[in-house]
Amino acid sequence: MKKQTNILGIIPARAGSKRLPGKNKKRLAGKELVRYAIETALGSRMVNDWVLSSDDEDIINIGMTYQQLKVLQRPADISGDEALAITYVKHALDEMPAEYSHIVIVQVTSPFTKPEDIDATIDRLLEKPGANSAVSVQSIDFALHPAKIKTLDQDGMLRAYWEAENGRMSAQQLPQLYVRNGSVYVSTIDAIKRGHIVEEPCAAHLMPRERSLDINDPIDFAFAEFLMKSKSS
Repeated sequence: MKKQTNILGIIPARAGSKRLPGKNKKRLAGKELVRYAIETALGSRMVNDWVLSSDDEDIINIGMTYQQLKVLQRPADISGDEALAITYVKHALDEMPAEYSHIVIVQVTSPFTKPEDIDATIDRLLEKPGANSAVSVQSIDFALHPAKIKTLDQDGMLRAYWEAENGRMSAQQLPQLYVRNGSVYVSTIDAIKRGHIVEEPCAAHLMPRERSLDINDPIDFAFAEFLMKSKSS
């Protein structure tokens, strides 16, 4: 039986972005990127309260159009490039009157996330006794497996970066590996109090590659537009 929960969801959307200026409010297929995260978040069945944390006036105004969402003005001292994610999480907890058992973070840069991904990541944590966090992940493509990665030596010659066990190199022989896709993070309040958003033991929710795009630069954004057009065609 799953324990009783009271879950706070946080959508972080600060103003700054060096590689893609104005990223969080940039229009993707005619809609600001932050709206995808908000609308996905509000579709979750398991999160009790949602907050939008931002220092951007435009994003704050967007958030105010959603009645189910509490909008928090993020202080300047926790809005810069060097600010740690734990700071906006603790700020949100301080601003909310309720006591929570868990927090969920949904990233604006992952517009293909579904409400089911949020709930499934929460489920992964709740169904694993002793887990302190859970994250969404994607499988690593065979071409990017550590066994295939090379370095260049001083003479410009390729050298193996990681030696595969017993020299195994085929996709059938190598173990499947996974990486966080940056979409959903779930943590217990105890982990947050210890200063960690991701803390072991950490469970995982596997998302397909087509929903795992994380937008960080203009190429990522262009690919997201391509995927959106492909979905609507």
